[in-house]
Order: sequence, then structure tokens, then C-alpha cells
Amino acid sequence: MTDAFMYVNGSAGTNSTCDNNLQEFRKWNIVPRMLVDASHRNLKTTLFGVEYPSPMLLAPIGVGGIVHTDGELAVARAAKTVGVPYIMSTACSRSIEEVAEANGDGHRWYQLYWPRTNAITLSILKRAKENGFTALVITLDTMLLGWRPHDLETVYLPFIHGVGIQVGTSDPVFMKRFNLQPVKGERPKWPYEPKQEDAKCANGDEEAQKMSMLGKAWLGECNSSKFKTWEELKFLKDNWDGPIVLKGIQRVADAEKAIEIGVEGIIVSNHGGRQIDGAIASLYALDKICQSPTISAAQKSGKLTVLFDSGIRTGSDIIKALALGAQGVLLGRPYMYGLTIAGEKGVEQVLRSTLADMEVTMGLAGYKNVGEIQGKRDEILVKMDM
Repeated sequence: MTDAFMYVNGSAGTNSTCDNNLQEFRKWNIVPRMLVDASHRNLKTTLFGVEYPSPMLLAPIGVGGIVHTDGELAVARAAKTVGVPYIMSTACSRSIEEVAEANGDGHRWYQLYWPRTNAITLSILKRAKENGFTALVITLDTMLLGWRPHDLETVYLPFIHGVGIQVGTSDPVFMKRFNLQPVKGERPKWPYEPKQEDAKCANGDEEAQKMSMLGKAWLGECNSSKFKTWEELKFLKDNWDGPIVLKGIQRVADAEKAIEIGVEGIIVSNHGGRQIDGAIASLYALDKICQSPTISAAQKSGKLTVLFDSGIRTGSDIIKALALGAQGVLLGRPYMYGLTIAGEKGVEQVLRSTLADMEVTMGLAGYKNVGEIQGKRDEILVKMDM
């Protein structure tokens, strides 16, 4: 499990961007107010016209099958139980249909690693819509994988052994390319042992060789080094009838461009520091973006929803991100640690604990609901020199 942990925990290069993400939260400090009746607190939040129990969502993280035998099914079930929207990753180790079934009547969005081939993209969008995914999250910062030294040194890439490609192997358009039928209910072998899989391929194991071939082909589709452009977003807008959210925005100009082209939301994110080494903290980017008069006006009018990702670890982190202008936040690595330790119950425990932490901290700081916090940067926070 050491390599699996390092895959989830690791970042690009020297880990400096991930470190920056966490350090930026420490620079911002909450200024509590006293003698306010915060006896009854409410975390409810509305995003894209839907009321949610809290402003927290589960970030899209793939290859859950490397840390627990139930993989993303456990995450989807826990999200439903707690009432937290689950953003399913294209890199999941379970199919779209299985995740939707596990999530039941829970709230779910779909994250797209934008395929090179339009026909495959259309097939994925169709399946997501048919299975109750209401918003489309397009990841912009992973047209190719970042430089991650530990994964490179250990040759740890689950996709090349068929783990995390189950959206592909269950897709009729992708599988038709190889004259294969889409696979239903596929379960990657647990535990994932890459050296054993390498040995199988070397010794001529046909199933292992087939999965390796499919894995490389799926990587070639979804992390293809084919960089997309603003103009190409029209294709997705024309073929998705729900909210579209751009994940990976770090510049004010890009956030303003998102308004111009008419997408409904952005996620200020640097992929948890996994893509670019030596980059700015995502919270720093959030502050700059939400200080833009154009962005602020679009948020107030309902034209743009701003979400935040990369660095959330505690309830106070959520409060800080909301005060800086985010309307919702994504929790990532912590729930994967819960999945690793205790499966569905582990994820559920992480979610409940994080939300309880937020509610307690919010009350002690003198606030009763999210509306009293969101966008109130100068009333709630002070930035300290470090």
C-alpha cells in the first residue's frame, strides 16, 4: 500500500505547489465576533439552483480501486448517506452506471478528462446524462500527466494495467475500436500489484496484455497531450444541457473569459499540486479572482458560480475559502485516506467530521449560516505576514 499511498498523497516535482496550498491557508486567520446568538447554525448552500446540505462537495479522484476493494462505489454510497454531492472522475475504477447505482438518489456531477475523439466524448456525455449526473466538470489542467517523481521512479501508473480505465472499458464506442464488447461490472484485481501485472504481460498472459493495451489506449484518449482551446468548448456546450464548470482556473483573465464564453461555473484549482511544480497556491488565486469586479458582479447576478479546490483539510479551511469568495469547496485527499482505512465508513467519518468541524468553528466565530460568511473577506479574515 506504500506506493498507493504515495500515488494519492504525492504531487508534482518537489511538492512545492502542494506545500504552497497548505501554507496559504495558514496566512489567513479568522477574527471571531462575540455576543452573537449562533446557537442554531445552518450550513445549507444553493449551487446552480439546487439546495445542498452544505457547501462541501467531493472532488473527482480516480483509481479508487488501488486503495480499497470497493473503490468509488464506497465513496458514492458515503456521499449519498451524508448528503454531499459526489463528482465522479473519468479515471474511476468503476463504470458510470455502477457509480450512479451506488449513489442512488444522491447528488452527482461528472468530471470529464476531455477525450481526443469526439465520438467517445459524446458517448460519455450521453451515459452521464442518462445516469443522473446533473453538472459537467471539465478538467483543464491535465491534458497530460504532471511530472511526479515518485510515480516515475517506481513505475507506478495503474492505468497501464487496466485500473482506472473502467469508464472506457464499459464504453461501447471506445471498445468498438478494438472489436470488443463493453464490459459490465468490471472489478480490477485487489490488491493492485503492478510488478505482478508486469510479469504476467512479460510471460504472455493474454488478459493482462489486453488490459495493458486498453489502458494505454484510454490514456491516449483522456491524457493525450492534445491541448484544447477556448473555441473548442463550444462542442461541449452544444452537447450538454446542464451546468458546465471549468476546473483548473488560476488566473483572473481566465475566470473572466469563462463568463464571456457563457459557462456556468469555475473551480479555482491547481489539482492539489499534482500537475505543476512551483505554482501559486490555489487559495491565493481564489482571492485574486474573487476581488475582480467582473467576477464579483457575475457571482451576485447568478451568472457565474465560483468553487474552490486544492488545500481543504479542516472546517476552518472551508470558512476561509468561503469568506474569500468561494460559493462551495471540494474535499479531495482526506476522503481518500478515509477510504483507504475503512472503506465506505471511513469516507463517511471524514465527511461528517469535516462538516462538524466547520459548524462548530462557524458558531464559535459568531456566524449562524453560510450567507454570513461567503464573500465577507474583510469582515471575517485578516492576512498575517509569515
